[in-house]
Amino acid sequence: MRAYAADMSERRALLRGIRVWLIAFVVCLVLSGATAFPLVHELRWTEDLLRSLSAPEHLPALMDWIERVRQGLDATDEKYPFVLYGTDWLAFAHLVIAVAFYGPYRDPVRNIWVIEFGMIACAGIIPLALVCGPIRGIPFWWTVIDMSFGVFGVIPLYVVRQKIKRLEALTPAPPAAAAVTA
Repeated sequence: MRAYAADMSERRALLRGIRVWLIAFVVCLVLSGATAFPLVHELRWTEDLLRSLSAPEHLPALMDWIERVRQGLDATDEKYPFVLYGTDWLAFAHLVIAVAFYGPYRDPVRNIWVIEFGMIACAGIIPLALVCGPIRGIPFWWTVIDMSFGVFGVIPLYVVRQKIKRLEALTPAPPAAAAVTA
């Protein structure tokens, strides 16, 4: 009976840990997506903030890049605002992907595939950034920042996957289906 109680306690602790990590991951995913909606305004605010912090003197390459991107977004927003619709879809995709993590929140063992899918997506960020960054004229140091989203994103998912595997090991197997005879 004590072993059963200990197993149940460990299962509850694992489930709680899985859910905390998933909530943190989903919050970051939602914030990352939500910031793609007001991109033009955010970049103006970022540029103003960097200027107030004397970034042009201390980080001229960063400031030059932010100015260039802001100018590009301003010109696009002025003449071709429909192009920014693509960032709306990017934001929407983040939100939809975040919803998928409700499955592992509810039933982590059954829905571990969502965690593994997320890990694959995080790994995919690196080749995407390395290939598309140079094609689009993105500075390499910015490409490294982009790749960090995959590196930092996979960490909580890896932790969750490990916890799910431990939870799975503690979960009793369902009874075998009764043989049906006709």
